[in-house]
Formats: sequence, C-alpha cells, structure tokens
Amino acid sequence: MSDKFRSAVLRGLARRPRRIPCRFLYDRRGAELFDEICGLDEYYPTRTECALLARHSSEVAMLLERRRPRLVEFGGCTPAKARYLLETTRPRAYLPIDICREALANYASELSRERPGLAVLPIHADFMRPFDLPPGDGPVLGFFPGSTIGNMPPEQAIRFLARVRHQLGRDGAMLIGVDTKKAHERLYAAYNDARGVTSAFILNLVERINRELDGDLDLRNFAHSALYNAGRGRMELHIVSRRRQVVHVAGRAYRFGCGESIHAEDSHKYSMEEFQALARRAGFRPIAVWCDAERLFSLHFLQPAS
Repeated sequence: MSDKFRSAVLRGLARRPRRIPCRFLYDRRGAELFDEICGLDEYYPTRTECALLARHSSEVAMLLERRRPRLVEFGGCTPAKARYLLETTRPRAYLPIDICREALANYASELSRERPGLAVLPIHADFMRPFDLPPGDGPVLGFFPGSTIGNMPPEQAIRFLARVRHQLGRDGAMLIGVDTKKAHERLYAAYNDARGVTSAFILNLVERINRELDGDLDLRNFAHSALYNAGRGRMELHIVSRRRQVVHVAGRAYRFGCGESIHAEDSHKYSMEEFQALARRAGFRPIAVWCDAERLFSLHFLQPAS
C-alpha cells in the first residue's frame, strides 16, 4: 500500500467537494485501461498527436539546428510517441520520467534492447515536484505529450512550465501536445465511449481503494460522469454516488448523498492562442505550432524567453 495514495484518498474524501488527484488513476490496471482508451474510435487525441509527430518531428530537429539533444520525456512511458523524436533528433540520451517505477523500468529495458546505441536513463520521479536532471552534454529537449498539461489548472500549469524552463536551461526547448477546444459533442463522445472503457478507467479508482485501503465501496453504487464545463474550458470527470450510503476506507466512515461525487480528473482544452499566452506567462517564447486539418490537437515548440 502506498502511503501517498492512502494520505491523498483520506484527505480527498474528507474535504468538500471531494477530490482525489488524477495521478492515482494510473495504477497497473488503470494504465492498461488508458492504453485501451487511446485506441478507441471516439478518442481522437492519441492518433491525431501521433500523426502530427510523424509529419513534423523532422521540423523539430531542424529547429534544434541539428544539435543532438538530451530528450527528456515527462510521463515517459509512451514509446509510440517518443520514437518519432528518437528517429529524427538522434538524441545523445533519452531520459523518461515517470512515477510508476515498474512501468518505467520495463519500458527502459525494452527500449535499450531495441536501440543498443542509445543511452536510456530512466528517472523515477513525480514530475509535478522538483527533481534534478543528471548532468550531460547537449541541449535539453523536453517532451510532454498527450495533453497531460490539460490535467492541471492553468495557474498550476504555468508554475509547472516555469520550473521546467529552468531545468531546460537557456539553450533548451520544449515540445508539448495540447488538446484544443472543439464541438462539445466531439468532446463528450471522447470521454463517454460506447464500450464503457473510460467509465471502467475512472471507476477503477474505486476498485483500487478497495484493494489497497481496505475499502468496502460497492461499485454498483457509483457511476462515471464526464461533462464539459464551457465556462472553464475543460472536461470534468467525476465518480458519482447513485444513492445515499456510508462507505468505509482504512477504518474511517464517509457518508455520501445521492448525486454527491468525487472529482477524479479535469482535462483543460486550449485554443492555440490561449496556450501560447499561457506559455509566455511561464517565461517561454512560442516558436512553432502545428495542428491537424480538423484542428483537433496542436503541437507547440517553445524556447525559454531569456
């Protein structure tokens, strides 16, 4: 049992409104379900971002002036995306960062076998907290795919990017995938897929609480809810109580009213101009942006402003 998970759950269930940080959705089962989500017809972000990387990663290398970087991937267990940059930028080293030690070790081992000439230096860390990059030669290219930046409130995203800017150094750069604002119907379908995989992914948090924290939450008494908040420009994902009930977690009792929820995740959407303005507030200078024909997703290349 993770002490961090236990503390976050007990603290999150005690507050009003209830909220548990979205990073705890990604245990082993959660990661498997999210991988399945990425292949769903309704879920456009992954295939759109991969297509953009396939089309424009050589331009990223050109913007680096063909200097071989150290490629630092935040949340670094996404081989389908990183491989495009590994091919075109030919990095001196690849440093994937992830909070899941087991997944990170497996991924690093697999990549080292595939690319014996590549220095793979995994970093086990929560990239939302300060950590140090090992010293090395060459500019640093940060890579933050999947619109994970959208899981942060804008002010938190600015603080994160400002800290990353210092880690990159004056000669560094950042490549970030960002989900765009679009028709509500398209967003709703992406987070409420017909097969119910997204529902299973969110409700896996209930099962994880039962598995790891001696919980007695009855899955039948909870439902997944994903709705677009137009005023805040974000999808909001909740675990909703279907009835009045009392549940127990780690020996503590929590009372739910019918319709009361646990806020599990947000996914902010940005127009290209909105995200560039956010990046500037974090001390970055937008250099290039690429978007697909339907304007579903964008890739931003940023450099420190000074």
